[in-house]
Amino acid sequence: MEQPTAQPTPAIAARVLELRKLVQKAGYEYYVLDAPTMPDAVYDQLYRELKDLEIQYPELITPDSPTQRVGERPASQFTSVRHNVPLYSLENAFGNADLNTWQERWRRVAPDVGAAEYVCELKIDGNAIALTYENGLLVRGATRGDGISGEEITQNIKTIRSIPLRLNLDNPPPSVEVRGEAFLPLDVFEQINQERAQAGEAAFANPRNAAAGTLRQLDSRIVAKRRLDFFAYTLHIPDASAQGEVAHPFQIQSQWEALEWLQQVGFRVNPNRDRCPNLEAVKAYCDRWSTERVELPYMTDGVVIKINSFDLQTQLGFTQKFPRWAIALKYPAEEAPTLLENISVNVGRTGAITPVAELKPVQLAGTTVSRATLHNRDRIAELDIHIGDTVIVRKAGEIIPEVVRVLKELRPADARSFTMPTHCPECGQPVVKPETEAVTRCINASCPAILRGALIHWASRDALDINGLGEKLVQQFVEHGLVHSVADLYDLTTERLMTLERMGQKSAQKLVNAIAHSKAQPWFRVLYGLGIRHVGSVNAQTLTAQFPSVEQLASAEVSAIASVYGIGSEIAQAVHQWFRIPANQTLIERLRAAGLQFAEEGTAQPTSGNQALAGKTFVITGTLPTLKRDEAKAMIQQAGGKVTDSVSAKTDYLVAGENAGSKLEKAQSLGIPQLTESELLGLIASTSEQ
Repeated sequence: MEQPTAQPTPAIAARVLELRKLVQKAGYEYYVLDAPTMPDAVYDQLYRELKDLEIQYPELITPDSPTQRVGERPASQFTSVRHNVPLYSLENAFGNADLNTWQERWRRVAPDVGAAEYVCELKIDGNAIALTYENGLLVRGATRGDGISGEEITQNIKTIRSIPLRLNLDNPPPSVEVRGEAFLPLDVFEQINQERAQAGEAAFANPRNAAAGTLRQLDSRIVAKRRLDFFAYTLHIPDASAQGEVAHPFQIQSQWEALEWLQQVGFRVNPNRDRCPNLEAVKAYCDRWSTERVELPYMTDGVVIKINSFDLQTQLGFTQKFPRWAIALKYPAEEAPTLLENISVNVGRTGAITPVAELKPVQLAGTTVSRATLHNRDRIAELDIHIGDTVIVRKAGEIIPEVVRVLKELRPADARSFTMPTHCPECGQPVVKPETEAVTRCINASCPAILRGALIHWASRDALDINGLGEKLVQQFVEHGLVHSVADLYDLTTERLMTLERMGQKSAQKLVNAIAHSKAQPWFRVLYGLGIRHVGSVNAQTLTAQFPSVEQLASAEVSAIASVYGIGSEIAQAVHQWFRIPANQTLIERLRAAGLQFAEEGTAQPTSGNQALAGKTFVITGTLPTLKRDEAKAMIQQAGGKVTDSVSAKTDYLVAGENAGSKLEKAQSLGIPQLTESELLGLIASTSEQ
């Protein structure tokens, strides 16, 4: 850009001051509070306007301008650590014209360079972290923070299984720093929000915010449960890369070689990276992923383009804020304004009444969106939303449309407020809102909406997986009075099904066969299918591993259920209360009579021929060579033995694997015999042959 000749007017100076305040406030909310209020597209636009004005009028630049900083300051809840090498942010591009300008700019710095190769990597919408390895061992993990200093979160980092605790090298370097992005896969993000909704907690706005909140948890056990993932994207040798220069470790000469090296030593590297011979190939890559990214299992908001050669990177160096050899192409934000035409309510299988925004159709993330969730009454109050408002809609996790903001300045005079119904719109019975929950519920067990939800859930893939039983058929079942509970499904005949619209004999017989086939599904799927509040598919597997029959689970006290690792008191209370309800007891008996599985295979009363370990109590600890702990436990129980979680004087054997820990020490102090996996298998085999 040519040097300006005009002086800034008072209006321009005032605009720069206003922009600076807006961008600083948004940066603080985003980086420090992890609670952004400004859409990314608006932030990018304001930042770009401020930068352009400061380029045009450099006398307006001040040291505290956001354009002069690497990033915002880190939060203060963790110990602050200084990065060995600054984590520079990248300059943003918003189209091919910006990419052309970037290439022209770096070529002016290195005019003698001929053809240049680029590396394109998807820009993961997560949280940048720096990992320090000394002699091959992970010794520190830190957040990006302000790029100079970050928060030390090593214990949380260690819970991410895609981050190696030791590099896969025989002779690792004395010190190496790996940079990458921690993120939440979309299916994990959706599950977390479902669990938070069931617990009456506010949902995370997007996977990036959820990942940031997870990394900053003080309890690493919570971090482990949320299953963060990680992609590595660069590495540095701190001593060799002083002053921000790019190091050339192990004769690695390029970004592409660095990515392959990272993969070899044990890191996940994004498989969708590409090496491009010129800028036209870069543009083609960006165009392709602008649409294909919606199929990815994680969120990405752009592409990072780097010059491949480390020698050329070193030659180009850095500006005060950015490396000259890299840029980030940002895709258009997946948000859009539209008109709120009405608010309706849905009734779910648990009776939860969810308000839904009925929108003027708008294109968003490649699809037409006409409805979006408003979550609950508290969310409506927080948004202060009125029918007739113009609202900003986005796809949470690029999946579920939701209203994120109301443009109150555009509210028309005839806009109407919304009040949650006092009676269920499906059955007309009064609704309730428990004080401890944010959700309003219908508690009428005979509500048609609850029945439809229960049937759809029962037939779902993770439950009984009844092929062909979808929402339309369920709707007909309820409307025609064919089914009043999930147990009624097993009384259906081809003749009864043929009374339904568009249901011929062949289709009816196929559905009857699919329903009959579901009787073979294991106990944990049946438990999940029952739809007990807070019991997801993972929790169902955990519970059935500890309580291998319905009798054991139904008779268990709350304390016994809550003591199972990963369950807790809230789930335990829900399970215990569900089995106390007479109608649910009747349901269990009807399903059992129909042939459903209510016990894990091999948990029936053992006969005299398979009581090899009868009367013996075992504790399993550590990692076994070939068996999972649940598998070893099942084998012991099938042989008549008992498995407990804690070592005591009543323990007969401790089955110890690698990293056995304190349980092994206690067993040794009590003189309790220890068994390896092979010794356990030998004990079962030898005693069963006697």
